[in-house]
Amino acid sequence: MPKKPTVAYKRDLLFLSLCAVFLTALVMGNIIGTTKFVTLFQLNLPDWMLPLVPELVRADRLYTMSVPVGLIAFPLTFLCTDLISELFGRAKAQMLVWVGFFMNVFMLIIMTINHWLPNTYGVSGGIDLFEGVYGFMVGNTIGSMIAYLVAQTIDVRLFHFWKKFTAGKHLWLRNNGSTMISQLVDSTAILTILYLAGNLGDSITTVGALAILIFNSYIFKFFAALFDTPIIYACVHYLRDFEEDPEGNALFEKTGDAPD
Repeated sequence: MPKKPTVAYKRDLLFLSLCAVFLTALVMGNIIGTTKFVTLFQLNLPDWMLPLVPELVRADRLYTMSVPVGLIAFPLTFLCTDLISELFGRAKAQMLVWVGFFMNVFMLIIMTINHWLPNTYGVSGGIDLFEGVYGFMVGNTIGSMIAYLVAQTIDVRLFHFWKKFTAGKHLWLRNNGSTMISQLVDSTAILTILYLAGNLGDSITTVGALAILIFNSYIFKFFAALFDTPIIYACVHYLRDFEEDPEGNALFEKTGDAPD
């Protein structure tokens, strides 16, 4: 049976919802950024794992997964761009990347105006907190915008390269093949920029310490990309009626075949 027509407002609602999640995760991540690092877990490595984990990122047998709080929601941005790429095409995904970039510029301008406006003494309840967050946010946002624009553009382009190469099949390949590479670029770029700008903690003074942060950040994103593979399959299957498929490479046939 041919696909049922989808009401236009439902398609718009889906697109706007994905954009909203993307922009919220992106802007929130830049505001809170590296203000706090959190320990996700600690692991005493067994003997067989010791050769696999570089000594640089562990204390003897103890490996600690520590990431900035701004990173926690960041994998959602790649999930959203992959879903938009799959359902709405490359042009709209790339458009969202640019919108996200300019939203960060807008946020930075508004926060800077608020920073320079005179304080109403006796009324403000958290002026030191605001100034502390602002001080971190400026460096985070500028560095993040550079890394973000490069990484997300790579993600969109690689996603559609693999989609065209496989004629629309193997969603898992383009989802992971684009996200894992682009997130390595993002982790390396943003943390290196913050390191050079002196916007990391006092103990991050060497390239080795920086490498630990990059390793932890990327490992977190790597596994997040793996875990979101079944999610994106489920979303694409459930939302198949919303697919515009402007390039003629649909994952599903109109007869309703299951994904490979």
